[in-house]
Amino acid sequence: MADECFGHPRLAAIHDPLDPDRGDLDAYVRMAEELGARRVLDIGCGTGVFALLLADRGIEVVGVDPAEASLDVARGKPGSERVRWISGDASALPPLRVDLATMTANVAQAVVAPRTWQETLRRTYRSLRPGGHLMFETRVPARRAWEEWNRERSRRVTDVPGVGAVESWVEVTDVSLPLVTFRWTYVFAVDGQVLTSESTLRFREREEVEADLVAQGYAVDDVREAPDRPGREFVFLARRPQAV
Repeated sequence: MADECFGHPRLAAIHDPLDPDRGDLDAYVRMAEELGARRVLDIGCGTGVFALLLADRGIEVVGVDPAEASLDVARGKPGSERVRWISGDASALPPLRVDLATMTANVAQAVVAPRTWQETLRRTYRSLRPGGHLMFETRVPARRAWEEWNRERSRRVTDVPGVGAVESWVEVTDVSLPLVTFRWTYVFAVDGQVLTSESTLRFREREEVEADLVAQGYAVDDVREAPDRPGREFVFLARRPQAV
């Protein structure tokens, strides 16, 4: 099930204007180019920002996401016809042989159930060609990022074209590590509607993630820092080994 911030049509439509700075994707674009990836699977593609960045570079992209409202936004963007959009999670993937699979932003952490996480890694492995890579990020638990998720730090009012002013903020509702649950609130000035979206993320230790990858047959090539968030994120680069 998709969180309301992605699955509710009114919230999906304002997702990009509320989060316009996607400089976090630059490292993924560079890595796709460094790996020479010509076919990429974008898991949890959302409104298609990253998928379209790749498609603009002539890369063949498959974007999969369980939030139909977000996919509707993606399909409405210029160049969207160059991406193959699939509604669902990794279990909905058709047979593929991609060079690179990605889970950007919070996608990996949003897969909270251990069994679902293992299945996501397994299905992704099957979608990679031998020698193909999986790249994703997850927050460093020791940095306790959730302590900064409160109304005082996050409240802002955004003037969204065609929509008007939207007030938004986030508040943590439960910390039961490794799970952290939080709620976003959105207030639309034009009609006073208040919408909320509750999300839960799983904070995995580096060793746990590496063990999960190895258990599904991956070779872990690198664990690096996110260049725009040093010390705050692990970025994993794993590979489906070449057949012997």
